[in-house]
Amino acid sequence: MSNGVVRGSAIIADGEGRFVVDTVEVDPPGPGEVRVAIAAAGVCHTDHASLRWPGPLVMGHEGAGHVEAVGAGVEGLEIGQPVLLNWAIPCGHCWQCEHGAAPLCERTHELDVPRLGNSRPHAGATRWLGQSIERAFHLGTFAHHTLVRVEAVTPLPPGLPLDAACILGCAVMTGVGSAVNVAAVAPGDTVAVLGCGGVGLNVIQGARIAGARSIIAIDRVPTRLERACALGATHALAPHGNDGDHAQLVAEVRALTDGRGVDHAFEATGAPALAFLPLRLARNGGNALQVSGAHGPASLELTDLFWNKRYLAPLYGGCVPSRDFPRLFEWIADGKLELAALVSHRYPMEALDRAFDDMLAGRSSKGVLRIA
Repeated sequence: MSNGVVRGSAIIADGEGRFVVDTVEVDPPGPGEVRVAIAAAGVCHTDHASLRWPGPLVMGHEGAGHVEAVGAGVEGLEIGQPVLLNWAIPCGHCWQCEHGAAPLCERTHELDVPRLGNSRPHAGATRWLGQSIERAFHLGTFAHHTLVRVEAVTPLPPGLPLDAACILGCAVMTGVGSAVNVAAVAPGDTVAVLGCGGVGLNVIQGARIAGARSIIAIDRVPTRLERACALGATHALAPHGNDGDHAQLVAEVRALTDGRGVDHAFEATGAPALAFLPLRLARNGGNALQVSGAHGPASLELTDLFWNKRYLAPLYGGCVPSRDFPRLFEWIADGKLELAALVSHRYPMEALDRAFDDMLAGRSSKGVLRIA
């Protein structure tokens, strides 16, 4: 395997809502770095939003592939080894990491220079048309090759298909972790999940694994509700078209929970207008979590916070990679966490437009690009 500069295709957003598939160059790894040949990458709403981030930008933040080359000081990884990429990379030394908030690592969240302090010239590592180009979340998984910090790499168990494993690095971790790590769903708890796409389905799985007694799936798309029930939802509700203020939906959830509301309510739709609806679904003293990362204005009645309700917008399911990924692998091996059934559609790189259309129309629960 060559340890020099490599060339391959990448999907590049222009910052104005468009993208192209073109050839980029990727550097060999420096100290503490790994170059990965991407096999598959998950597609989500964040990727769609990145079409309008400052460009040009190599898209993609969920990915799995094979180790292609390693830099000096990298141990425990072999050429050709299957690996998962992780976009929230704790450094272990910043203020947030030292205070037990690894997902909020200040090094990962761009409180330093591009390439995270690497002093090499043209430190962008990836070049397009001769110029350094940024990569989404310092990964850029919609590409044949990517160069990452070794902390972003987790070895995968043998035999796990990469076109399913790639979604562990965001959709699965965000959903399962939000239920298990952040909300700390306990045996016998009641849960409502608003939106049953890639993240919502994994909130449901996390709640089931944690022992929730009732899991209420809410979505407008019948096929998504069917998948939710297959993955552990005990009830399925479809919002009514004439229920503009969601009063009927709230009443239905309360009727299923002895009139009080659920212990934990999650929003996973990505729609800003629904960001605060979990507060109305949660009981007094309950948890309301916005796990979709929705952006934009939203409003609420202050009384929706009454009484003693907690509203959280957790990042990445509270992920600590060294703790959480081995646990996910174990749950998959034990049959507790379903992975393959989460991926409803697979596409070639050139069909990203179709992947976005299917996602936005609700035809897919989780789409994956086959990169190699």
